[in-house]
Amino acid sequence: MTKISPDIDETMLKESIVAVSADVSFASDHFPKYKLGPDNQILEEPTGDNNGPSLKEVVERETTQLSEQHERLSVRDLATKFDKNLAAAAKLADETKLKEAASLEGHVLLKKLRDALESLRGRMAGRNKEDVEKAISMVEALAVKLTQNEGELIHEKFEVKKLANFLKQASEDAKKLVSQEKSFACVEIESARAVVQRFGEALDEQEKNPENSQKTREVEELFEEVQEGRRIKLMHQPTKVMDMEHELRALRAQIREKSLFQAKLQKELAINKMAEQNKVRVFGFHGSGTLGSCLKLQPCSDHAPPLSKSMIQWYRLSSDGNRREIISGANKTMYAPEPLDVGRILQAEILSNGRKISATTAKPIESAAGLGSYVETLLRKSSSEFNVVVSQINGQDHPSRSTHTFNIGKMRIKLCRGWITKARENYSTSMLLCGARGDANAPAKSLFWQPRKGLSYVLTFESDKERNAAIMVARKHALDCNVMLGGPDDEM
Repeated sequence: MTKISPDIDETMLKESIVAVSADVSFASDHFPKYKLGPDNQILEEPTGDNNGPSLKEVVERETTQLSEQHERLSVRDLATKFDKNLAAAAKLADETKLKEAASLEGHVLLKKLRDALESLRGRMAGRNKEDVEKAISMVEALAVKLTQNEGELIHEKFEVKKLANFLKQASEDAKKLVSQEKSFACVEIESARAVVQRFGEALDEQEKNPENSQKTREVEELFEEVQEGRRIKLMHQPTKVMDMEHELRALRAQIREKSLFQAKLQKELAINKMAEQNKVRVFGFHGSGTLGSCLKLQPCSDHAPPLSKSMIQWYRLSSDGNRREIISGANKTMYAPEPLDVGRILQAEILSNGRKISATTAKPIESAAGLGSYVETLLRKSSSEFNVVVSQINGQDHPSRSTHTFNIGKMRIKLCRGWITKARENYSTSMLLCGARGDANAPAKSLFWQPRKGLSYVLTFESDKERNAAIMVARKHALDCNVMLGGPDDEM
């Protein structure tokens, strides 16, 4: 029978499990005593007259072990306890039924009493009639209280039924566990008996006929089986499993490093491929590929068509160059990268007289130095304010150059001039915010903001750092409100 014990004394297991080889003989009936000398050398202590523990100590130790084994809770005891709890739950269910019957009888009695009082009230007058009416109100209050008790009784009945089902399932599981453990134990016992019997028969045969080499080989094979069993047991020890887990973690780490190295090589190959294409390019870019800069198309060959008579469209490419995304509204010779372009490759496509020419940046767009820490500082505040100048309203140039305040909060964005609020909108799917993509005096410092459909602004900041920080802060607050804030047709 398998025992379940929450507290197993480690010393008891060490004392009860002693592995002794069959081919070892001892000079005495007790283990020799050793001590460690210098350089961890084992020195045997001189043998004294100690004949081991006394009989009284052995009996007391075995008595303690038997009492500890008796206190352990077996699986069968667990199943018996579940059965007792199940019987108790059934008894509670019967009591609940009796309470229901008593409640029903109470309702019947109260109804008869109320009918009797009603008939009596019709025949009474004066003070006696008031007493009858008071009695009727008391009966009605008792009926209400009885109804409340019935509700509690129904809830209690449901809980008892739920508990009974749970205990029944637990009892069945415990019985299944008992039968499984019993079958496993029987199989192990039978297997051990068979091995011991075979080993004993082989030893008997060897004693009768020591010259029989075939029997000797059988004994050797049995010994090898025992050694194999010990090896399998050692393989299933927790230390071996932990070693295997460490090896698996190391292999996963190596695979992860190889994957990152492979992605890095693919990115470098894509960049080299684009660099080879740019060697024979017709158009190129003027400007650094970082946030805060402005990329401007310029011809690199005498055979380049004039840009004033060509159609231009800017695209975002993935770092490996396999995925292309159009940048809506970016159809001029100049384009200022925004935070969404970081890590992407930019491409400008020029269409002239049916001929399509592409110009691509040599490497992905990089973030500006110090921008991340500046954005983190702004995100710690409840709102961020920037001084801006309104350049365009609904696509038309705005003549006034007065300074406005662009306030980005956690729930909404507001544009003010002094105490006058020009626009104020909560984050929504109709709101758009991105870098300026059309005609702008300073594209690297300008952004496009559409609070709602039918109203749009092009705002110019004091620096490109503030413009990029405002875009990043607004998109983070919008994302907290489950809104993806971007430009027209942007894939966030």
